[in-house]
Amino acid sequence: MRALVVDHGAAAHLSSAVVADPVPAPGESLVRVEAVSLNHGEVEAAADPRTPDGTLIGWDAAGVVVEAAADGSGPTEGTRVVTLGGDAGWAELRAVPANLLGVVPEDADPGAVSTLPVAGLSALHVLRRLGPLLGRRVMVTGASGGVGRFAVQLAARSGAEVVAISRNPDQGDGLRALGAHEVRTDPADVDRPVAAVLDTVGGQQLVDAFAALGAHGVLVNVGRSSGADAVFPPEAFLGDGGRHARSISTFFLVSDPAADFSADLAWLAAEVAAGRLDPGIRWRGPWARHEEAVRALLGRRLHGKAVLDVA
Repeated sequence: MRALVVDHGAAAHLSSAVVADPVPAPGESLVRVEAVSLNHGEVEAAADPRTPDGTLIGWDAAGVVVEAAADGSGPTEGTRVVTLGGDAGWAELRAVPANLLGVVPEDADPGAVSTLPVAGLSALHVLRRLGPLLGRRVMVTGASGGVGRFAVQLAARSGAEVVAISRNPDQGDGLRALGAHEVRTDPADVDRPVAAVLDTVGGQQLVDAFAALGAHGVLVNVGRSSGADAVFPPEAFLGDGGRHARSISTFFLVSDPAADFSADLAWLAAEVAAGRLDPGIRWRGPWARHEEAVRALLGRRLHGKAVLDVA
């Protein structure tokens, strides 16, 4: 089969190559990949000189089951699915266990649902960690990115008053259309406390977002797109002004390899297919144009998702 593999001699540190077909374990379905979406983490990993040439990467992929799992744990042949994995998604074939794939509607656009595994699941699971959202002020940093866009939509649908933070002021109208009640370029500019924060940026934005929390507020960090460290002043944890019992925690989607994401992936895919959830695709093309997509991502010229159609 053909796949995109790490190649440090190539401009985008990726090149197309012929590699061996995956051999599914008894609990894995073999999926013919039709579309993949790109995340900052994996394209940065490809550019890391510590990643060996020839490594297969790729977390998000959608396609069709061509060989059902031998132990009967997955869907039948011909079923359309969206899949999550730690690697090897950017290939014509992918072997996936049942807990990491979700069945999608027959008429779903594979490119649209391929955006869901990392970004959609991360947004959904972090929002659940924040507790009941109805009537509460919830801040989302990096709101115009992949995780942020899904978080804004899902939080608004849950009844939250969403405060969206995007460093690009041009994203304001788009974020309000997704459900944001308030759009700011900096958490430090928010003039009323929030009950919870989903942070994807880290650095100073994380520090300022924590300062915006009210009493018993919780911040969950799911990314570090700023590339900067979060340095808190000593007074940050004094709980002045009654802002006590605030907390910070981190989130990593695949911390438990046995976690079952199948139902959540299926639900998210159905929402996208029905037009109730906007995947935010800002770049799309055949995988022969992967270099263009990678450069757009690393150059932070995309406010949303990039999709490669496998053909």
